[in-house]
Amino acid sequence: MNPEAAALWDRAQKAVASARALVETDADGAASRAYYAAFYAVSALFSVEGKAFAKHTAVAAAVHRDLVKAGRFSSDQGEAYSWLMRLRQMGDYGGGVRVKAAEAEQAICRARIILDAVREASSAGLSA
Repeated sequence: MNPEAAALWDRAQKAVASARALVETDADGAASRAYYAAFYAVSALFSVEGKAFAKHTAVAAAVHRDLVKAGRFSSDQGEAYSWLMRLRQMGDYGGGVRVKAAEAEQAICRARIILDAVREASSAGLSA
């Protein structure tokens, strides 16, 4: 595994732990950290494969193009990533619309699904 992928994977692990710590006191923050856990995880996988993207939307497109359509992720896993991205947008930029604690809990579960999928898809040994 290259150093960038290792650093991104470490960030993914820390982000999901941060999401767990925030869920009861800051659901918006927990949702954001859950999304970033997924973002860092798929970015680590892409880094191992020599791919890098400058925008979050480009990463999301690559998840669907290179992982879901290629059969490496299920459509449910692709939808989990997209849902996390939408929830993070709402939490960070939703104005009066706030993430509920139950949604933040669901975000953590979906982030774990993405981390598990990345671990499974990785031939470079991304692990716990």
